[in-house]
Amino acid sequence: MIALLPNIRGRVQEGVELGPTTWFRVGGKAELLVRPDDAQDLAQFFAALPHEVPVTVIGAASNLIVRDGGIDGVTIRLARGFNEIVVESDGVICGAACLDATVAEHGAAAGLAGLEFLSGIPGTIGGAVAMNAGAYGGDVASTLDWAEIVTRSGELVRLHVGQLGFSYRHAKLPPHGVVVRARFSARQGDKQTIAARMAEIRNSREATQPVRARTGGSTFRNPPEMKAWELIDSAGCRGLTRGGAQVSEKHCNFLLNTGDATAADLEGLGEEVRRRVLDASGVELHWEIKRVGRPS
Repeated sequence: MIALLPNIRGRVQEGVELGPTTWFRVGGKAELLVRPDDAQDLAQFFAALPHEVPVTVIGAASNLIVRDGGIDGVTIRLARGFNEIVVESDGVICGAACLDATVAEHGAAAGLAGLEFLSGIPGTIGGAVAMNAGAYGGDVASTLDWAEIVTRSGELVRLHVGQLGFSYRHAKLPPHGVVVRARFSARQGDKQTIAARMAEIRNSREATQPVRARTGGSTFRNPPEMKAWELIDSAGCRGLTRGGAQVSEKHCNFLLNTGDATAADLEGLGEEVRRRVLDASGVELHWEIKRVGRPS
């Protein structure tokens, strides 16, 4: 496989264990892990990469299950070269590898209001744009100006918010496109008020979510006019286990690795929850956590 790869200024590694890098701490190896230097490096790499080579993109792996058999082909991970933050008078431009909370903190330090919700979202900006992440009264669709994306054919394109077809936890990116940079609009505000709102969000997360456990954030999307956790609770799934995986008793829309779970345990438990909720309520839950790779 490595012989098929075009030259890249960044780093290429074979057989990298991905489990330790994910928030769940489970999963197999990446056949090839590629860390491009910058957007131009990624674009040139994609332009020369044979189209039959499968490509998977991962970020902070906060909302991700990597299956136990690992990921075939090329796994792209953005790091240095994609973490610059530029604060402007009415917004923030940030690389896709920037943590959502870090972008919120830069905005707060500059007295920019409207980005506080990002402090309550684990993960990176690239993933936030790709899934229209949202929490605590805000989401990407309502604050994004534009996103720059490297397409699978190697083009760097800038798409404005109206071109991204945002819906609940979804964006219409070019097929296999990779978000590399984004701009969020904001407004001038009172620094103390902004800081207080961010503290409120942090405290709320601590009180209601298992933020210090091996977890992956919200497991299922909320159905229209419903809360996924309420459906899961009503179906008797709070605390349900499978192998080393458990439905959190603190917030039952979270799955936990209690210490020795496999990716199969977590995904299997999630499917059992979906089955029980469907039987109990007639509502089909849809995964919010992304699952990638091959089963063992």
